[in-house]
Amino acid sequence: MNKRDLINDLLASVDRVATGASRRLAGRTSRRSFVGKLGAVLVGMGAFPVLPVYRQAAAAADIPELGDPQSCDYWRYCAFSGSLCSCCGGSQTQCPAGSETASVAWVGTCQNPTDGKNYLISYNDCCGKSYCNRCSCHRSEGDRPVYFPSKSNSILWCFGSQSHAYHCTLALVIGEVDSTVAG
Repeated sequence: MNKRDLINDLLASVDRVATGASRRLAGRTSRRSFVGKLGAVLVGMGAFPVLPVYRQAAAAADIPELGDPQSCDYWRYCAFSGSLCSCCGGSQTQCPAGSETASVAWVGTCQNPTDGKNYLISYNDCCGKSYCNRCSCHRSEGDRPVYFPSKSNSILWCFGSQSHAYHCTLALVIGEVDSTVAG
């Protein structure tokens, strides 16, 4: 057998499998049902990228820092609302012991005064302990009303964790904002 015969045999078997699968599918569903389900899947896939999700910052270690992470004026806190985890036994990037990071967050874009660049900041609530009543800050630069939840800092974001008890909030650098998109 030569290569051409092998390729033809392979294509014939793929054709038989595809024909059989499509006939079985056609026998079990109507066209209207199939088109409706396909449409729902396509719409769902289109909405997936806009869902609020937790994304860990990987390249934040090499960003030049200036300022006090325990001060509300710290550059990362431009859209911050809550208690600073850096005052509550954690840091600006890690929850205190006994609490867990919520899996959803709100985001803001803050300018770092050290390098003049804009960075996307993820504000993640730490949940599972009682409210830490130290270093409370509320800065709303870039905040949006509650009808645009992914950019609102006025929502309790602990609904994505085991406990809904709010403790404090982190400020994680996700990455630099592309100047061609930002401008």
